[in-house]
Amino acid sequence: MAPSVSIVWFQKDLRLDDNRALYAASQRGAVLPVFVWSPETEGEWPSGAASRWWLHHSVIELSKNLVACGSRLVIARGEPSTTLIDLAKETHATAVFWNQRYEPDCRDLQNRVANDVRAAGIQAEGFHGSVLFGPDEVRTGQGGPFKVFTPFWKACLSLPSPLGPLPPPRTLAPPSVWPHSIEPRELRLLPQKDWAGGIEETWRPGENGALETLEKFLSGPVSTYAVDRNRPDMSGTSRLSPYLHFGEISPRRVWHEATRLVRRDGRKDASTGAESFLRELGWREFAHHLLCHFPHTAREPLRPEFSLLQWRDDPAGLDAWRKGRTGYPMVDAGMRELWATGWMHNRVRMIAASFLVKDLLVHWMEGARWFWDTLVDADLANNTLGWQWTAGCGADAAPFFRIFNPTIQGKKFDPDGKYVRRWVPEIRELPTRWIHKPWEAPADELEKAGVRLGKTYPLPIVDHFAARDRALDALAAIQKKGATR
Repeated sequence: MAPSVSIVWFQKDLRLDDNRALYAASQRGAVLPVFVWSPETEGEWPSGAASRWWLHHSVIELSKNLVACGSRLVIARGEPSTTLIDLAKETHATAVFWNQRYEPDCRDLQNRVANDVRAAGIQAEGFHGSVLFGPDEVRTGQGGPFKVFTPFWKACLSLPSPLGPLPPPRTLAPPSVWPHSIEPRELRLLPQKDWAGGIEETWRPGENGALETLEKFLSGPVSTYAVDRNRPDMSGTSRLSPYLHFGEISPRRVWHEATRLVRRDGRKDASTGAESFLRELGWREFAHHLLCHFPHTAREPLRPEFSLLQWRDDPAGLDAWRKGRTGYPMVDAGMRELWATGWMHNRVRMIAASFLVKDLLVHWMEGARWFWDTLVDADLANNTLGWQWTAGCGADAAPFFRIFNPTIQGKKFDPDGKYVRRWVPEIRELPTRWIHKPWEAPADELEKAGVRLGKTYPLPIVDHFAARDRALDALAAIQKKGATR
């Protein structure tokens, strides 16, 4: 008698390690791994260009890892329900398993797939795999969702610890029939114009790259993470965000390895850093909790009064911000790092976002869309949380009147100008005293450094202090409107 065949539908869980759906399928018998690319079902946030580049390479790496287990990845393009049911009929599969995602459009898609597959007489089941705690597991004392991080994280830590990660399978039993599979290039994920050279030099997509990145972080930078995570001029962060987004490593694996470090004797510095890191992992949980319970926040403010704020239409300012030509070196360095590598240091993301939203008074959705298209770790939950936090209109957000001064931020977090010099080479020869405010440098210093303001490097496109006053006036206006309603 032929063994039972189970389809594992890979979405953003492109790994073998700690893959609950894959484990459940392997326990039943033969496994048919399937990846279905269906951009038509991605809703209002289709994958951006940098994400598609990463996805292409991640699918290739997943396929290689499956071959090493005696299996293979069936790649298809089409509507997921129809594709999965057709594959089930062709291979006599009796079950379809997947790991749950919690973005609004993904939840709708998973529900449709589950209903359609079950209607075809096939077992369908989703598993927790992308977060530590299911969004419905964490509730306030009144039974509602949290809107503030600290009590949310305390509630998470009061729950039973996340289950230990499952090891990757050594072998996978194949189905008796292998259906047709297309090549990854046929998904047409890569850009037609090759702009991704810098991204390719910076990253190694795939599960093996994820595990190596985690090991490198926990054996070194974690010891100073609590302090250095805010320094873009240092290698002080984990750089795990794209791997977590694409599910090339599970949050349970990250939690388990970092928690082991916290408990380990003799490395107090590493333990302190790991605890700080785990709290940042908690912010990722909070972001998914919020988006799951408040799905409208992907396009609208959580705090409805901010829908009254009068944003400016400033195409020239938006273009200068995107290109890293604002005249503020810390902002420009971040935007150029983003374009070159598909990533930006988190502290600099806050600085650049604050500049767009408050100095230029451009709607936060414009920034969210640009990050979505250019970040390799473009995650809808985290992107939404970050931009609404900066704009002051989200949960546990920074108040709108907290307006980052990009010059002071640069001096504090890039004190020697190392980060700016790397990404804004036009001004790298300036003395450190002027590197974050070249417009104040004496003419002789500018000449010695080869800087011609307005020509080789732009003058500031806006006066920060005047822009700050304008932003505060906009805030006062919506507060007045709210009071008169």
